Amino acid sequence: MTEQPAMKSRPAMEDLLFGLFLAGMAALVFVSTAKLATGTAADMGAGYFPKAIAWGMVAFATFFIIKSFVGPGEKIIPPFWRGLILIPAAVGIFALLLNTAGLALASFLCMVVVSFASTETRLIEALLFSASVSAASVLLFVKALALPVPILPW
Repeated sequence: MTEQPAMKSRPAMEDLLFGLFLAGMAALVFVSTAKLATGTAADMGAGYFPKAIAWGMVAFATFFIIKSFVGPGEKIIPPFWRGLILIPAAVGIFALLLNTAGLALASFLCMVVVSFASTETRLIEALLFSASVSAASVLLFVKALALPVPILPW
């Protein structure tokens, strides 16, 4: 029998990086809420809920970090840059245009931009869907909920 060389295993990088991200976010919450009173479950202080969520993040971080070392790691998938760029850009467009261009135009342009984060988007479908979402936004937020948001710039 020939002896097979020992396979060199590496941690599952996606799980490891996600666990480290969660641990970092939990640490940021703990530092940010250090001066807030925690209190008890019966008498909650301002820092109780953020710290409780942070402890949950610590638990998940521990789980994912341990999980990354249990099984062999696969090659990490490269990020999908269109989504990483266009989704925050769409949020920024909406925030910048809401008060000046109105809800109808801001939501329409936001939806057009965000729809192109997918490689499967077709222009006609994106325009029709964006118009539908824009109309629904106006009906819901301005008409039904009576929020004081301009509909159009004029």
